Amino acid sequence: MALSKINPTKQPSWKKLVQQFNKENNFHINDFFKEENNRLDEFCINWENFYVDFSKNRLSNNSFKLLTDLCKETNLKNNIKKYFNGSIINETENRAVLHTALRSKHTNSTEISEEVNNTLSKIRTISDEINKGVRLGYSGKKIENVVNIGIGGSHLGPEMVTEALSFYSQGIKPYFISNIDPDYTENLLKSINPDTTIFIIVSKTFTTIETLKNAKKVRKWFVKNVNEESIKNHFIAVSNNTEDPKEFGIESKNILSIPEWVGGRFSLWGSVGLIISICIGSKNFDDFLRGAREMDLHFKETPFEKNIPVVLALLSIWYNNFFKCETEVILPYNQFLCKLPDYLQQASMESNGKSIDREGKRVDYQTGTIIWGSTGTNAQHAFFQLMHQGTKLIPADFIAFKEPLFDDIEQHKILTSNFLAQTNALLVGNKKSGDEIHKNIDGNKPSNTILINKLTPHNLGSLIAMYESKIFVIGSILNIYSFDQWGVELGKSIAKQILNNGKSNLDESSSQIYDKLQ
Repeated sequence: MALSKINPTKQPSWKKLVQQFNKENNFHINDFFKEENNRLDEFCINWENFYVDFSKNRLSNNSFKLLTDLCKETNLKNNIKKYFNGSIINETENRAVLHTALRSKHTNSTEISEEVNNTLSKIRTISDEINKGVRLGYSGKKIENVVNIGIGGSHLGPEMVTEALSFYSQGIKPYFISNIDPDYTENLLKSINPDTTIFIIVSKTFTTIETLKNAKKVRKWFVKNVNEESIKNHFIAVSNNTEDPKEFGIESKNILSIPEWVGGRFSLWGSVGLIISICIGSKNFDDFLRGAREMDLHFKETPFEKNIPVVLALLSIWYNNFFKCETEVILPYNQFLCKLPDYLQQASMESNGKSIDREGKRVDYQTGTIIWGSTGTNAQHAFFQLMHQGTKLIPADFIAFKEPLFDDIEQHKILTSNFLAQTNALLVGNKKSGDEIHKNIDGNKPSNTILINKLTPHNLGSLIAMYESKIFVIGSILNIYSFDQWGVELGKSIAKQILNNGKSNLDESSSQIYDKLQ
């Protein structure tokens, strides 16, 4: 057996949590600070370059202990071992889940280690050759642009990371084509020079319709402006399908594989991350992997009470299943991380958006939450009004960095003052009555503070791995499969049917819309 199949709501700790919630759900967070002398010590975690403060939550010490009991009763420790050792934990697709092996120095399998090392060697070689001017375009010019053609996990992660680490750019400018929208692709092609551009086509099967259509459009443009022979100098494929890329004109040495045991939304650590390594350089890419590897070790070895991914997952379950909060907001106070909420939205909602448990039964409790967010201080002028005075309770992760990348300390202080002010304001509010009732802000709104020393490749690797492990813990405890995505596959198959057979299998409403689209 792979992951344990245990209904969390049947466990003693869950039943006690229901009782505890009914007792304390109307308490103010300040009440917990008054009653619990060691709250800050017990509800803060210092780890490497991270400081995580989860004391501003509507959660007593007693409730937190019951949540850690739930970890034990649902066999989380054993499930974590299986997550890392290559067990078939993606049972519905009969696959292991080993994206963590892409950043690990040691695995339980020599074959996996060899595959990882060979791929990493290829990534380093290609990155170094492009950045050092060894690998040139067909006309002998140095490469200046790299275009990633993919969608979903083949696009969101690499785009988020290249944007987040653009401070560490080696001079190659990244572009991304994902949507099937032809207008965007045509407009992008007008702005780049084929002589100085490398294209990376990312598709595990090399059959994803959006990716293939876009790749063929780019190929046609390239051949028109250059020639077919030079495709070998400008196109790279990341795929398990080696024959179709060759027919496309891509040489074998420029085809990198994606292991079957790596899911798309967790694939940026390997060959899918080639564009990251090209843009930030192979040494920085290695540092990025090392940061993730260190967070993996923290996750594997640290007791639940001080384990950052476990604590964040338990808080998510607490608000989702007991307070009935439907959403969680991600608020990075750094504009370079503007795409992090979108990336985590996909990683989380594709993983834990399930309604059937691991025993094949329909769940009668909440599973995945809606993940959204934006960057501070932009978000403060957009949706914070609802967070402060609206009727929704929205748990929030605030992410900030102690040190700026540049030397403008004064402006960085303004940024971090806003960061701190918002977590404080959400907590304490501003009580008003009478003629000023419209200014009343109740406070008592929960938040986590994730303070990191500096935005470096190493620390970003740790941050992403932290959220990946949080997603796993939620799925593990809630007894669902986090690593399949049959809902996504259904939409793909229907789209193919429409393209091949028209409206013959559509419902009445969709059939009418089909006619209007023709």
